[in-house]
Amino acid sequence: MGPLIPLHIIPETWNHVIAVLLGMAFGFIMESSGFSSSRKIVGLFYGYDFTVLRVFFTATVVTAIGLYYFSYMGWIDMSFVYIHPTYLTAAIVGGLIMGLGFVSGGYCPGTSLIGAAIGRIDGIVFTTGLMIGIFLFSEAFPVLEGIYEGTGMFDGDFLGYITITEYFNISPHLFIFGFTVVAVAAFYFTNLIRKRVKPVNY
Repeated sequence: MGPLIPLHIIPETWNHVIAVLLGMAFGFIMESSGFSSSRKIVGLFYGYDFTVLRVFFTATVVTAIGLYYFSYMGWIDMSFVYIHPTYLTAAIVGGLIMGLGFVSGGYCPGTSLIGAAIGRIDGIVFTTGLMIGIFLFSEAFPVLEGIYEGTGMFDGDFLGYITITEYFNISPHLFIFGFTVVAVAAFYFTNLIRKRVKPVNY
């Protein structure tokens, strides 16, 4: 992670303090938005609340447009933006496990911590399960190391530090435009569904 503020403005050690403050602000905003409620989060899968869908679409669109606008203005060098490596088997297995936990428990790892922080019993239980899962993974790591290191069941399992646009060889700007159109359409149709569904109390 790079410095949050240029080093000639503040000492490097202050980055940790700023990171904690930003984390607290992020948690406060998430809780204020209702993301400490498992019912609100899991509402996406049951079709009565689409807040999660809208938040993720909004975050993705704003970030993508912002990054490329900053790059166009010369304010950021895209070559320095970290791209998380893609391990195909790990992504599939991890996605299935997290998706199952998401649907059954109503939390993802981050939102479960928010729920636990304000004393929600389900959030505490889910966070406890998260910690147990981390422990079990560490104990079983010798068996799962192949998946973790990208030497899993598929040929070419490790795809490297690659983006969707690079993999499919399409223009990033075209992809962002298409994704934005999909997001707007999703907002429109989920709003129609929301008006027809009986409200759920949280």
